[in-house]
Amino acid sequence: MTKIKICGIKTKQDIDIVNAYLPDFIGFVFVPASKRYVTSSQAKDLKQNLKKEIKAVGVFQNADKKTIAQAVNLGIIDVIQLHGEEDQEYIDSIRSLKCPIIKAYKIKDKVSVFLKSDYMLLDNYKGGSGQSFDWSLIDFDMSNVFLAGGIDISNIQKAKALKPYCIDISSFVETNGKKDEIKIKEIIKAVRNG
Repeated sequence: MTKIKICGIKTKQDIDIVNAYLPDFIGFVFVPASKRYVTSSQAKDLKQNLKKEIKAVGVFQNADKKTIAQAVNLGIIDVIQLHGEEDQEYIDSIRSLKCPIIKAYKIKDKVSVFLKSDYMLLDNYKGGSGQSFDWSLIDFDMSNVFLAGGIDISNIQKAKALKPYCIDISSFVETNGKKDEIKIKEIIKAVRNG
């Protein structure tokens, strides 16, 4: 069954919501330029209240490897997501952290070269825009892919039909910049039962 990730968790209230509806993953964004940015100390406090069955993903962009290592070693994150221009050498250099790695790709045209990582994340080339990319560009197995970008109730069944490993939601489950419990409940139900 397709899994679901709720990205951009920032507050104790967000944690209470995800604990109630149990997505498979949540995302902490450690990218200072993002409106969903959290510091490692904020994320540490949030993770301590997160139910154990929910895996925490740390989203990084061209980050110092020590920053990633600290988040893993302190138990703040269970999965590393690389959302910048990280190359294969960079990916290989953090494998010693023994943490699954998701490499994100911003899709504009067809992607022919993927780096070796545990998972891939496919997003609109304007990441965080809440817009989807052209899904007809997907012509490969999606069993290790997190599908992101503009997924909402109107297109969730089409997204599921692509058979991704996980659907990654952020903008859709927000109202006025805050996570919305009703929308989170609705999208998780649609992924699991719809």
